[in-house]
Amino acid sequence: MDAYLQAGLDALGDSTRMAIFQKLASGPIAVNELARTLPVTRPAVSQHLRVLKQAGLVTDTRAGTRRLYQLSPEGIARLRAHFDQLWDKAMRNFQAAAEKSPPENPPKNQTHKGEKHAPAGRRSNRS
Repeated sequence: MDAYLQAGLDALGDSTRMAIFQKLASGPIAVNELARTLPVTRPAVSQHLRVLKQAGLVTDTRAGTRRLYQLSPEGIARLRAHFDQLWDKAMRNFQAAAEKSPPENPPKNQTHKGEKHAPAGRRSNRS
């Protein structure tokens, strides 16, 4: 696993950073605006953004006196490729297991819907 991918996964393991990451999915936003929507201080938001930036998940640009943060397309692509690869492997393994196992037959005393038949000579309690 490459270092940026590992750093990105580690960074998103923190609930505050995940919340910031999700808010940035809506588009660029300044630190002050982010801080107003989170239960942490502005300096804490800045620290979390620094970790996300070091992990390659966030970029920043200067807009006048403010700095706007946004998701990094390259970082998102790296995460997506990783999870696509995991998903593909899981689906191949599932398909192989499904093709290898024999089809299940219901027990002789059950119907295909899982309801038991009443024994011969006895009435069912169903109304």
